[in-house]
Parts: sequence; C-alpha cells; structure tokens
Amino acid sequence: MAVARPKSALWDVVIVGGGPAGMSAALILGRACRRVLICDSGTPRSWASRAMHAFLTRDGIAPAAFRKMARAELRRYRNVEFRRGKVKSARRASSGGFLLRQDDGRRVRCRKLLIATGVFDRLPPIPGIAAYFGRSVFQCPYCDGWEYRNRPLAVYGRGRRGFEMSRALLAWSRDVVLCSDGKALLSANQRKELKQNGVVLSEARIAGLVGRRGKLREIVFRDGSKLARRAMFFDTPVASQSPLARSLGCQFTRNGGVRCGRYEATSVPGVFVAGNIIKDVQLAIVAAAEGSRAAFGINKALSREDFERNASGRRIVDHPEVKAAAP
Repeated sequence: MAVARPKSALWDVVIVGGGPAGMSAALILGRACRRVLICDSGTPRSWASRAMHAFLTRDGIAPAAFRKMARAELRRYRNVEFRRGKVKSARRASSGGFLLRQDDGRRVRCRKLLIATGVFDRLPPIPGIAAYFGRSVFQCPYCDGWEYRNRPLAVYGRGRRGFEMSRALLAWSRDVVLCSDGKALLSANQRKELKQNGVVLSEARIAGLVGRRGKLREIVFRDGSKLARRAMFFDTPVASQSPLARSLGCQFTRNGGVRCGRYEATSVPGVFVAGNIIKDVQLAIVAAAEGSRAAFGINKALSREDFERNASGRRIVDHPEVKAAAP
C-alpha cells in the first residue's frame, strides 16, 4: 500500500487511527482523489474481542480479519498510504495546515487532520479479569449481549453507570445481578426501581472470577460467597488513546467526548474527529459512518478552498461552525 513520497510532501489529509472510522474515511477521500496518509499505532480497542457484531454484512467477523480486508481494499488507491506508528504531537503550521511528529521522529505536513484514535477500556479492578475480557466479560451488550441472551448475567458498576447498564441488560436477560464491589452509590429510588424490575443488587466486595478458558462460571466474593454467572458486562470510564485533540485545543463535552458539529468538525478549524472519541453511540458501524461523514466534510472544505484560491488567489480555511457549549 505504501507509496514513496518526499519527506516534505504535503498531504491533503492525515488520518490518525486505522480502525473502522479512519479506514472508512480513507476510502471516501481516496476515491475523491485526495492524497491521504493513515497513521495507525496498532492498538485497537477490540484487541481482546473474538468477533465484531452489529456490522451489516460483517456480523461475527474477527476484528483482525475486518482490518485486513479493509486495508486490502485501500491498496487499490495509490493516493492512500498506510503507515504503522504513533503520532506523538500535532500543531498548526505557520504556513497553514498542520505539522505532525511521529514516534520515529518523522514529520508530516497536511492540510486537514482527522483524529480517529478511539479509546481504551479501563477494566474493573478484579484480579485476573483480563483473562475473561473479550470472552465472557464485555463492555457493550449491543456487541455481545445476543450470545448470552436469557442467561445469568452480572453487571459491574456503581452509581449511574451501574444502574443504566443493569437497566439496558434487561433486554437480553431477566436474570441480572448488579455487583457494585462495595457501596453501590445508588439513590433509594434507583434501588427500588431495580428491585421492581427483578435486578438483584450485591454490594459485597469481589475477590475474583472463576471459569475455564476465559468462560466465566462464578464470581467469588471476599466474604466467601459465590454467584453463578455466565457473563459480566461493565461500564467504567474509558481513556482516550491520544492526547492530540486536547493538545490542539479542541472543545470537549461534559461526558469527555470531543465536541463536534456538522461532518464531525471540531472547534479547531481543519481538525475533524470520528469514532469512539466522540463518545456517542460506540458501535463499529457507527464509527465507520462517522468516518465517512467526516471525509465528506473534509473533501467539501478542500474543494471550496481550492476553488476560491484558483478564482481569486485568496487562501481561506473552510470549516463547519461548531456551536459553543451551553453555559
């Protein structure tokens, strides 16, 4: 896929992140005859997942196989280059556009920047949980709930997060236990509503998980009691994989996602985002759609800038307006 270019080459677009969002954007932009560089660190959120679900025509495909197919499709476009490596920093260039520095020291210049780096899941602090993650411990019931429908399920979470995940899981099973691993931080009304819906609350501290080959069988508590469960779903805060959006001065929403407007444009002219860093609906197919929308907006902006420069000689930066956060 790599196409040899001078180190000083100006790319139309650099896409940071090679997941569904980034590669969908690259496909749209590649077909729009744009010079596109994808920089991917090789750390997908789905590192532990065995299958990707809820993606039409690709339901159940292994994430690694999906990425391989996507890159194969992008190889058809000689104006699209894929480069393994992390983008360490980005800043606005004095001549316009952006100057990026990769972890190997290389510098890259581009007119537009699309950040599609995604997030990392913070696993619950349960000893040995990593062995079950992606096999019987999950963060998304829309992705993995169907495979465990009508089975005994556990939720790990406290406060609003635990309450909402418990409420959501009732669509897949009526046997749900909320394990808060200590004080649940729920209101009296929330406790009442959970009970009325058949959700059992356990505030006992968790000692560990018991199972075989990543398949959960029991949750063991510090008081010696055990709870038979077939899967656990958790809702804990996620961490952004890249500080680029914050370092460039992008605005963020109250839930920690990057604030964006039309075509996933950020508050920083020339910078767009797509995928889970927006912290909206976190499904692969939605991330791909956001990447496509961002690519449409980016190409539209580039076309308008080029048209204006050729017509009048003026250099403008075309960028959709992003509404400021409510006070």
